[in-house]
Amino acid sequence: MLDNIRVEDVLFLDIETVPVAETFEMLEPGMQKLWDKKSKNFRTAEQTANDAYERAGIYSEFGKIICISVGYIKEKDPYALRLKSFYGDDEKVILNEFSAMLSKFSKSNRESLLCAHNGKEFDYPYIARRMIINGILIPELLDNAGKKPWEVKLLDTMDLWKFGDYKNYTSLDLLTSVLGIPTPKDDIDGSMVAGIYYNEKDIERIVRYCEKDVIAIVQVLLRFMGKPLVSTDRMESVTFS
Repeated sequence: MLDNIRVEDVLFLDIETVPVAETFEMLEPGMQKLWDKKSKNFRTAEQTANDAYERAGIYSEFGKIICISVGYIKEKDPYALRLKSFYGDDEKVILNEFSAMLSKFSKSNRESLLCAHNGKEFDYPYIARRMIINGILIPELLDNAGKKPWEVKLLDTMDLWKFGDYKNYTSLDLLTSVLGIPTPKDDIDGSMVAGIYYNEKDIERIVRYCEKDVIAIVQVLLRFMGKPLVSTDRMESVTFS
């Protein structure tokens, strides 16, 4: 499959999410009851819904997107990577800007694909669900409803690494380590994002973290394809064009 892919046609992405409200007490009463019911599926007998609320950001019904970072290969011989992040407090603005960019990318790359790590289980459905919640039409490239398997344009580096083995989850950090690719986890990890967003108000730090994950995903796919990695001096954040 990868033999038929032009890496220039791939848009790499990663998202960062947080609970939709800063604390459990700040949720509206109806959502508090629903979170209590939801969290009973995974919290311990000693934990309350409030105790488990720090996990709310990973569920699209109780979380929101605060950053979507994307990357694409603009040049080759050697490869050059361009990065762009959509971020802020207004999720609808983030999603609208991302949707517009995605449509533009699809028009300029007829064989366009998306690529994320664990994207099929997290990033892709999370974005799609939050778009529906925000009243935004899902872009064609992201929408896999009713499509045949070969029509779906969603790559997943974790899925590719499994080779049909569905027993284990392989983190991006672990995968980059075994492949000899510099780890993206050199500052924060996903469990710290909500605290940095709500307590430290340092969303730029989260954006840098998100972009590092995108870089790692790019390098992993290139390694899978047997292609040279992008050197650090060939990476830059730019306005998508």
